[in-house]
Amino acid sequence: MTDGIQKDRLEKLEAMRADGQDPFPPRVPRGQPVESLLTNFDTRHGERATVAGRLGVVRDFGKLRFAHLTDRTGTIQIGFQRDRLPDFWPSRKRVESNDLVSIAGELGVTQKGEPTLWAEEVVLASKALRAAPEKWHGLTDTEQRYRMRYVDLFANPEVRAAFMQRSRIVREVRAYFDSLDYLEVETPILQPLFGGAAARPFTTHHNALDMPLYLRIAPELYLKRLIVGGMERVYEIGRVFRNEGISTRHNPEFTMLESYEAWADYRDIMARVEGLFAHLCDTVLGGASQVTFREREYELRPPFQKASYLELFAAANPGVDWFDLASVTKRATELGLETAGIEAGKLANDVFEATVEDGLLGPVFVYDYPVAISPLAKRKPEDPRVTERFELFIAGMELGNAFSELNDPIDQEGRFDEQVAHKATYTDDETPGEVDVDYVTALEFGMPPAGGLGIGIDRLCMLLNGSASIRDVVLFPLLRRLDGAAAAAATADGEPDATAAEESER
Repeated sequence: MTDGIQKDRLEKLEAMRADGQDPFPPRVPRGQPVESLLTNFDTRHGERATVAGRLGVVRDFGKLRFAHLTDRTGTIQIGFQRDRLPDFWPSRKRVESNDLVSIAGELGVTQKGEPTLWAEEVVLASKALRAAPEKWHGLTDTEQRYRMRYVDLFANPEVRAAFMQRSRIVREVRAYFDSLDYLEVETPILQPLFGGAAARPFTTHHNALDMPLYLRIAPELYLKRLIVGGMERVYEIGRVFRNEGISTRHNPEFTMLESYEAWADYRDIMARVEGLFAHLCDTVLGGASQVTFREREYELRPPFQKASYLELFAAANPGVDWFDLASVTKRATELGLETAGIEAGKLANDVFEATVEDGLLGPVFVYDYPVAISPLAKRKPEDPRVTERFELFIAGMELGNAFSELNDPIDQEGRFDEQVAHKATYTDDETPGEVDVDYVTALEFGMPPAGGLGIGIDRLCMLLNGSASIRDVVLFPLLRRLDGAAAAAATADGEPDATAAEESER
């Protein structure tokens, strides 16, 4: 417990207790938001106010001390004068940087004109036994920041602001769907079968029922059961889990929005997506429409471009037939892609990802994906080889996936059967090993035509915040566990750990 705790701070703690002072009192005077005090500050000189927050570096000038105090809304300078604090002054050095305090006093300014609360009462709210690492400020994209997010948040105001922005984004996504009379619902995270996407699941076991369960990779099949049930417009914002690699765009646990609307198709859902981005421009971006992401400017005000999946594939791979395995295999080999044991549709899509996706700066809707890689989407009547499906790309990054939902139970069961056969042939870990009979049964009761949408909330936040890595918008991203010695070393001085580079693009 005491590793990393500074001896002098422990001594101050013990001295307080010896004097009958509780260094961790159950309650202290609550403060006013700093931001509210700084508003129209010139008219507030002489007002009495109380603030509560964390102290920064204390600067000592004998009979005068200064420190900045920060709460979640802002920072204000605190002035400590001996004449105003006769009782506090003898023990003033027991309160130091990083301590949490409640301070009451008079608003004013220093000789240099800086807004200041001149302290008249100081109450220690929580004694910090560790000082913030001196080298912390300015560290970016390092494992140490992610491992000690609690320090990152109070040491870097821009980090705290980014996560407050994330909260606003999620709130406005909800507001948009609520305004369209969608109903927010919750579906199971523990599922007896995994489905709704192609991904390797996390597995667990329920002891009482003695059955395997999976952390959901998508809520899709349960949400569409609700469409069968007559709920007509539903959405869910929740965690999904995929037992895959870690990179600047991938975290094994992430947040997904999924929505489903009866009597709609994928063209209607395109309009919903454009409406969502217009709403986010008006609210989160305050009426602006451009964001800077990875050193490029992107215009997010609709309408967005549209491009056919197969036309993009053909333009990037002249002479290659997406539907011909030999042709695709030859091209994949030229690109240095793995080809052994990979199903034809997936291999062709691997070629698409390698030759097309990075160039999709967008925003652009890529539409009409082949049936082979769209097992839950409705076929396009004019061309049964493809489905009424689109993905939204911005900055070469997929942000959303949507389609006209397949509601033909016979076709759906056939595609499920093909998936199971595929799994037996290729022994992959991303395909369910059995047909979801209950979902097919639900379709047999009749599901209306419907359009569905999935948007990765974390990637959306990356875009709107201008964050290069998903770890910068996830409060506690998954990291390799450190042993006791490594953890102690990692907290000693705020320096990054070597594991960061090792896992950054896995």
